[in-house]
Amino acid sequence: MADAAIQSNRIAGTGAQKRSSLRTALKRKSTAAFLMTLPLILLIAILVVYPAFYSLHLATLNKSMQRFVGLGNFQFLFKRETFWLVVEQSCIFAITAVVFKALIGFIVAHFVHNIPAKGQRKWRGMLLVPWVIPPAMSTLAWLWLFDPSYSAFNYTLAFFGIGRIPWTGEAGWARFSVILVNIWVGAPFFMIMYLAALKSVPDQLYEAAAIDGANWWQRIWYVTLPMMRNIIAITTLFSLIVTFANFDIVRVLTSGGPLDHTHIFATWAFRVGIEGGDIPLGASVSLFMFPILAIAAIFILRDISKRGNES
Repeated sequence: MADAAIQSNRIAGTGAQKRSSLRTALKRKSTAAFLMTLPLILLIAILVVYPAFYSLHLATLNKSMQRFVGLGNFQFLFKRETFWLVVEQSCIFAITAVVFKALIGFIVAHFVHNIPAKGQRKWRGMLLVPWVIPPAMSTLAWLWLFDPSYSAFNYTLAFFGIGRIPWTGEAGWARFSVILVNIWVGAPFFMIMYLAALKSVPDQLYEAAAIDGANWWQRIWYVTLPMMRNIIAITTLFSLIVTFANFDIVRVLTSGGPLDHTHIFATWAFRVGIEGGDIPLGASVSLFMFPILAIAAIFILRDISKRGNES
């Protein structure tokens, strides 16, 4: 009888200890944060990780998706001239567009930041319009503007005695056109991010720089840019990923033409995989974006982490 009582007390003590451990674990901020983000982690695993591994699996199959070919699809792509044209165009498209979007966003953010607070809301709303409109819809308007016979651009050029420009009919101008539209769509994102970063820079720093005799450019170089470096890096990385994976602008404006000169990875993967009926080869094309973006992400995030440790 006594042994039974002792055993019962021991079990009760173990149960209370477990409940106490559970309460302690739940009180930890890291545990609570993990539990709160667990649904998002599961969602990412379903929508991102699984498709990524499935795409990797598809890339190792033959065209009929019934035979394992290993790296055969990648070896086939390396021998195709169009593939290297796509690599070149993707890099030119993404790097040029991101650089100009960042530059324009920085300039416009300063312009809006220096407007009196009463009028800033109106300007922010107007400048965000290109970013808010679905890119496929706004690209349709640009397609009309680039029309070789009836476009507003060519009509204006003809009015001033300048010859018409084949905006989407010649390789160089077609590349320029898709980059221009991407800059028009994406620059407001940089503007709003940089505007938020500018508002977080303490005015005392500018006042101290002014007392030291710093001119406008020196205040930008020694005060504004160092204070915005992290947001510039993160915004650039995010935009680089989105621009590299862009599909709708090129698809609507040129469909990759003329002669595949404006194809980027996403549009050529669609052309090869969906329109060409070779899904494994299309998956192989899309996978080439991953190592390029991974290298860029490693360098940018390592720079941000390094500055965080120094501070």
